[in-house]
Amino acid sequence: MEKRRKRIDCFKCIYFYITWDSRFSKGCKALDFKTNRLPSQVVFENSGIECQMFKAKAGKK
Repeated sequence: MEKRRKRIDCFKCIYFYITWDSRFSKGCKALDFKTNRLPSQVVFENSGIECQMFKAKAGKK
């Protein structure tokens, strides 16, 4: 039986940012890399585990 994967939403992470580079438009400050896909997808594909650096942004008041 396949385990369901908990998807990490990089847009809700304090380390996620949008770059000016059109080829690599998304980045992760915690892991120090840029990509054209969501960083959490790249981390999962390369390591087989979910991103361990995710930290939620503070909620709106």
